[in-house]
This record gives sequence, C-alpha cells and structure tokens, in this order.
Amino acid sequence: MSQAATRALPWPSEPGAPALGARGRLTSSPIHQRHVVALGGGHGLSATLSALRLLTDNVTAIVTVADDGGSSGRLRRDFNVLPPGDLRMALAALCDDSEWGHTWRDVLQHRFAGDGDLQGHALGNLMIVSLWELLGDPVGGLDLVGRLLGARGRVLPMAAEPLEIIAEIAGHDPTRPDDVVEVRGQHLVASSPGRVLSIGILPTCPKACEPALEAVARADWVVLGPGSWFTSVMPHLLVPDLADALTATKAHKLLNLNLEVDRGETRDFRAEDHLASLAANAPDLTLDVVLADPSVVDDTASLRSAAEDLGAELVVSPVSVRGEPGVHDPLRLAAALRDVIG
Repeated sequence: MSQAATRALPWPSEPGAPALGARGRLTSSPIHQRHVVALGGGHGLSATLSALRLLTDNVTAIVTVADDGGSSGRLRRDFNVLPPGDLRMALAALCDDSEWGHTWRDVLQHRFAGDGDLQGHALGNLMIVSLWELLGDPVGGLDLVGRLLGARGRVLPMAAEPLEIIAEIAGHDPTRPDDVVEVRGQHLVASSPGRVLSIGILPTCPKACEPALEAVARADWVVLGPGSWFTSVMPHLLVPDLADALTATKAHKLLNLNLEVDRGETRDFRAEDHLASLAANAPDLTLDVVLADPSVVDDTASLRSAAEDLGAELVVSPVSVRGEPGVHDPLRLAAALRDVIG
C-alpha cells in the first residue's frame, strides 16, 4: 500500500462504538443492543458473522482451534500456537464497512503464491502469530487485530490450547468399506471418504478460553453453526467447560443448519440426523430455534418433531443465494435471524 493510500484511511473507531453514518446495520432497531455469541469455524462461521454484523455490534465469535492443515497447520507445528486461520477468517468477516476496514480485511486475507517458504501462508496468519509472540496473550493479539479492522465484534478461541480431532470412521479405506478405524487430525477427518461414527478431541479436557465462557454467560442469543459438522461445530460441545456454559446460560440458543446436510463429513445425513447427533454428543443441551433453508427440509413434520425433542421451534426460511443453493446470502440470513432474534 502506498503512503498516499495509507494517509487516506482514517483510524477506525473502537470495537462497539456507535456507527458513524449509514453502514447497512439496523442501528435504530432494539436488536442493535443484543449480545450474540456465534460458535463454529471456517466459512460457515464467516457466513453467520457476515449476517450478524448487519444486526448488532455486540457479536462474539467463538472459534474452533483444531485445524491442522495448510498455513494454520504449518504455523501450529512450527510455533506450538493455536491455529490462526479460522480466527483470521472470523475477524475478516467482522471488519468495518469502510475503506479502512475493507483494505485491512484484504491485507489479512492475502495469501502468498510462488514456491518459496511463504507459499500458501495467509498474511493475516503471520500477523496474528507475530502478535501472540510479542504480547504473549492470544486474546490480546486477536483484540488488537480487531481494532485494526474496526471489527464490529470480538473473536475468541474456544480453548486456550490447540486441539486434535479424533474420529471413528467406517470405510475410511474405500477398498474396505466395513472396517472402522480411528482417524486423527481435522484435515484427515474432514477429507475422509468414509462415514463418521463418533468424534472426540485431544486433550479430552482442554482449558477453555475464559473470556469465551464469560461471553456465553452474558449472551442474549447463542448461534451454533453452520459449518463442517464434526470438525467445526461439534468440537465446541466437547470442551467440558464450554459445554457446561452453553447448558447453563440463560441465552436463547439457535442452531443454523447447513445448506448441504448430506455432503462431506455428513454424507447421507438428513437434517434430522444432525439434530440426533447433537443430542447424542450434548444430551443436556436444549435449543430454542432450529433454522433451516427450505432446500434441506425433506419432511417438515419429521424435522419439526426432531427439533421439538431438543426443546426447539423449527423455522424454515430461505437463507441461500438464489441460484446457488449451497451458498449463504448474508442479507437473507440476516433477515431470517432478525425475525427470530428481534
């Protein structure tokens, strides 16, 4: 960026500051003051945050920390730190709607090409790890990047230490479809051609991120999903202290179902199977709302019954991009969330 370009960008306001002019957010709505916690990782969490930031500045993203592939995996192994990639994506999704915010979002998301040591690394990942080394405080480093972006909310890790996903998978080896094997690592589990039977994490009782627990305790709403079901959504329920906080909070809880419920880690699943999986892994957790796009609802009565078993109302509302059923439309998702949360 040139010096002239740098001078043209004003330093952003602090996170949570009143909006300066029209930014597309519903600042006059009561929902503007609601405290909303969103849990997940990767593109699914980014979709939720892109919608929630249109409704309120009081958003806290609690992000999975089990990624072991790509740039995040390399930095995790080399520096023994939390994988920064999903945290970076969440921060980018919350950037301020200004030239400043969009410029620094693009800087954060820039990925190096070529064939040198930096190949494949996202600049934001390097920036975040640098701040962690300088400050010795993962949360403080993320907050500082949030200030740089003018982020309309806060991003926190779900645990204070990196986690490893372990899964029992049937048919991990396509030539032996009936064999069940243990697969370790988020990348291997997510890319397995087999069927996930159970999921776990190592260490089994990791230290939770204290500010994340505090955010859940004071939230008005908690939004779980969408995202890779077994490697981005379910891990939050396997951190004991975080699971307890989600059970104990007085916040309303909403599950946002994936737009493609039968692909990837959940191939051959129905929407109802996601709810059954949630109940099996977190039997004490109840929900208030299950939000589903019409495209994933094969049997409305069956899905409604499954939602009611979790204490929830089923809300069917279009949240995908027209003509692209597997992609969330931030405005349509924001409208659906506003109708529920407001």
